[in-house]
Amino acid sequence: MSRQAFPRRLRLLTAGDYRRVFETAAFKVHGEGLLVLAVPNDLGHPRLGLVVSKKNLRRAVDRNRLKRLARESVRLHQQQLPPVDIVLLARRGVGELDNPTLHRQLQGMWRRLTRDAGKVLATTPERSAPAESTCGTVGHGG
Repeated sequence: MSRQAFPRRLRLLTAGDYRRVFETAAFKVHGEGLLVLAVPNDLGHPRLGLVVSKKNLRRAVDRNRLKRLARESVRLHQQQLPPVDIVLLARRGVGELDNPTLHRQLQGMWRRLTRDAGKVLATTPERSAPAESTCGTVGHGG
C-alpha cells in the first residue's frame, strides 16, 4: 500500500502554505477547466494543494474524482516535477471532462510547469548550484 500512497510530504498542509502560493505565484499554467499556480520551494520535491469548489463541481463524487486524479498524476510525475508548491484550482467546465482527457490535461500542465520552472530555476544563482555554507568552520574551535 505504501507505494500507492500520497504521502504528507507531497501535500500542502497549512493555510499558510496555500497563502504563500496565492500571494507569490511565480508560475501560472492554464488548462481547460483547470489552473495551476506554483511557487518554488526549498524541499527538493513538489507539493500539491487542491482547491475544488462546490460552485464549479456540484456533486461530491465529481469533486472527489478530480482530486483523486490530480493526486495520482502528481504521484506518478513527482520525479519529473520541479521543487515547487502547486495549487491546482478547478474552474468551470472541468466536470465535463472524462478521465482520459483529465489525465492528458494534467500531464500537459505538468510538462509546461516543468519547462517554465526549469528556465527560471536554472537562471537563479541560489537554485542552480548548492550554496556553499560558511558555517561549517564556525564553532569548531580547533
